[in-house]
Amino acid sequence: MARTAHKSMEQGIHEVNMTPLIDVSLVLVVILMVATPLAFQSSIGLNTASATGRSAKHVDRSERIELELLADGRVRVNKDVVARDALAGTLTPLIAASATRLVVVRCEDGGSHGALVGGVDEAKSLGAGQVAVVGR
Repeated sequence: MARTAHKSMEQGIHEVNMTPLIDVSLVLVVILMVATPLAFQSSIGLNTASATGRSAKHVDRSERIELELLADGRVRVNKDVVARDALAGTLTPLIAASATRLVVVRCEDGGSHGALVGGVDEAKSLGAGQVAVVGR
């Protein structure tokens, strides 16, 4: 009797159950299939410097408008510091007088991401033809 009890303990399940592994893998594949197109959709078109640097024409500094978002909430437009509320009044005549309507946006270190996006959106809404975001 003792021999048969010992033999039944050795005959346990020795196979790996692959069903949970396959289920998790298929769920991950479905999540990636849904999330991948969302990662490539963006309302802001970007041109990399290496691709546009060779084909870009020389633009005089007077033909573009430089917009720098400072960390304290103020804005520097062509080296003139203005309050954030007065940005629309300062930027509108400059964009209208510019031949290229190019606005170059910089954000000072310590500035928030929301301020940068808000500055880009406001420049586009005021009539900027092209908006370039420049890093330091």
